[in-house]
Amino acid sequence: MLEADNLECVRGERRLFAGLGFRLEAGELLYLQGKNGSGKTSLLRMLIGLLPPESGEIRWQGESIKTQADEFRANLCYLGHLNAIKEELTPLENLLAAARMADEILSEDDALDALEQVGLAGREDLACRYLSQGQKRRVALARLVKEKRPLWILDEPFVALDVAAVDWLAGIISGHLQRGGLAVMTTHQHVDIAAGAVRELRLS
Repeated sequence: MLEADNLECVRGERRLFAGLGFRLEAGELLYLQGKNGSGKTSLLRMLIGLLPPESGEIRWQGESIKTQADEFRANLCYLGHLNAIKEELTPLENLLAAARMADEILSEDDALDALEQVGLAGREDLACRYLSQGQKRRVALARLVKEKRPLWILDEPFVALDVAAVDWLAGIISGHLQRGGLAVMTTHQHVDIAAGAVRELRLS
């Protein structure tokens, strides 16, 4: 269970939002919506513990994330708006390196299977600098194929994807939720995702 209680965000001299709260249970998806500059990414950074709120509290399983930082991070998968891949490494090397940094076990065979699922078969050993933007996004998204952590925070995961890739990713997120996972996601496009409940939170 992820809870936000009376959150306030101030950047510079501007208050982006105040009094914000929600509760997300297992199997549920929260769509975070709003115009550019409304505070969507700031809220995501709060939810993963990178940006402290001006006031309010974020709780995971009933306890403040500030008092259980290591345990919370062990349950969290964050995919930002940027791909967070190294251009000089191959897709396979990027995927294996990401798993090591997350202290996860990922075999080379599982990594190759994930890359095949995202449509990068035959490009596993090509430096990422030679890939298109959509292909680079798929490298980042390949992390989700084998991801078992319960809380996914996804910032514009569908950006730069074609229709087939959008459908594939919607299926991956749906499967995560049907297994009892939780997800918070920003997106500018409507995508049908199967969930126990789909909630919306609009920032203005």
